[in-house]
Amino acid sequence: MKSAKDEFLEVLSKYQGILYKVSLIYFKNKSDREDNLQEIIYQLWKSFPSIKNQDRIGSWIYAVSINTSISRVKKVSRIEYREAVPEMPDRSDLFDHISMNESLQLLLNAIYHLEEVDKSIMLLYLEERSYDEIADIIGISKSNVGVRINRAKETLKQNLKKQSHGK
Repeated sequence: MKSAKDEFLEVLSKYQGILYKVSLIYFKNKSDREDNLQEIIYQLWKSFPSIKNQDRIGSWIYAVSINTSISRVKKVSRIEYREAVPEMPDRSDLFDHISMNESLQLLLNAIYHLEEVDKSIMLLYLEERSYDEIADIIGISKSNVGVRINRAKETLKQNLKKQSHGK
């Protein structure tokens, strides 16, 4: 029988991509992302013993990661001055390999302009999660998910249009 620690590390290894993706959409620079990853892992570890439905562990990891990231954004913005809208992720780490593709860079930059919850909704939407699952993770109704996705798509289109005209 595996120890709780071994089980947790196995789950963390399997779903670590979620943590990186969520941190990428909320934090522009490497050190902020690393701090956020540590906080997410801590929050996951704290609540791991209480996870009942192992079939929905991916949804649970998304929910904890998103909630932790949003809380951290609010906390950091109270503590220090932040740029109103981050321009692009810094160029010094693994995340840049993800964002090397120009289209993906443009999309990431457009997503940075969204409200905090809409960032999460669009991440989950782009991950092809169902409206029901997104609603469950974010804690809003399924119909509200649809409305917010449509509004976020419009905002993304406008942001992408501005970026392409700005070149």
